[in-house]
Amino acid sequence: MWLAACSHTASVPAMRVGLITPGSVADAAWNSGAYAGLQRIHDSLGLAISHVEARTPAEQDEALRTYAEQGYDLVFAHGFEFQGPAERVSAEYSRTVFIVTSGSRAHGNVAPLIFRLEEASYLAGMVAGGLTRTNVLGFIGGIELPPIEAAYQGWVNGAMAVNPRVQSRKIYLNSFDDAAAGREAALALIRVGADMLHHNADAAALGVFQAAKESPGVYVFGANADQAALAPEHVLGSAVIDLPRAFLLVAKEVKNGSFTPKVEAFGLASGVVRYVANPALRRMVPARLAARMKAASDSLAAGTLVAAPRPASMQAMETQGEMSTSVASSMSAVPPW
Repeated sequence: MWLAACSHTASVPAMRVGLITPGSVADAAWNSGAYAGLQRIHDSLGLAISHVEARTPAEQDEALRTYAEQGYDLVFAHGFEFQGPAERVSAEYSRTVFIVTSGSRAHGNVAPLIFRLEEASYLAGMVAGGLTRTNVLGFIGGIELPPIEAAYQGWVNGAMAVNPRVQSRKIYLNSFDDAAAGREAALALIRVGADMLHHNADAAALGVFQAAKESPGVYVFGANADQAALAPEHVLGSAVIDLPRAFLLVAKEVKNGSFTPKVEAFGLASGVVRYVANPALRRMVPARLAARMKAASDSLAAGTLVAAPRPASMQAMETQGEMSTSVASSMSAVPPW
């Protein structure tokens, strides 16, 4: 289950970093991005790293506790579902910093990294709404968690901003791992007319890309990573989170002693979240639509356009803190084009 910490030196480094993922790091999306972030920390800072996959609540609690008992300085708990377990474990281990990606609040030595993926999904939705021929969109989610639902709402709102006639269908699989179920869900949506698909389903989404490749005239948008390579002729673009960049920024703060547990939120303005078009299919997007997307991107980054209302409970928690000055000053906006 456990992967041993690695280091190029024989001595134990002053700082060790652990990562717990709820699924396989071979998913080409959410978990693989986190693992790439862990590797970036090792390569850039020379820190010892370790990774473990923990799918069930019991496994996740055990993994958090084990890392803390072993004296790890920083642990990334990769997913909204880790918030409660991290808070419980952290109460007993005050020397370990726990970072919950897509978490909901700062509590003690637990801090969330919040990614407003709905801002990038909004732009993906604009492309889908502008290019659909059937006016039916389809979305496949893994488990109905608040961040995933927010990204879905952003996708729908973006589509309706350019095409009020669109209708949306969504299916939650109750799994992030079942690629066969992802494929069947995508095919079911295609049968009812969906010609534009989006997802947030990790490894299960590999089946979504397969379904798109089997279906002429159907296009899909990636999530969490640039996934154009999974179906180059069918992926119009991806709503991307640059997890390595975000992970490294936090690790640097912990390493130099400047980290303070707080809400860290990243949207389009940060450059960590962005929409990445597939260069091979960029020609499909008319100039007028591209101009509208650029205007929307600017408004989203400025905060004058809201991609999707986040749940009230999440909004309240997210306003508890702001992005640290050191993080904000080290980041420059990356254009989504």
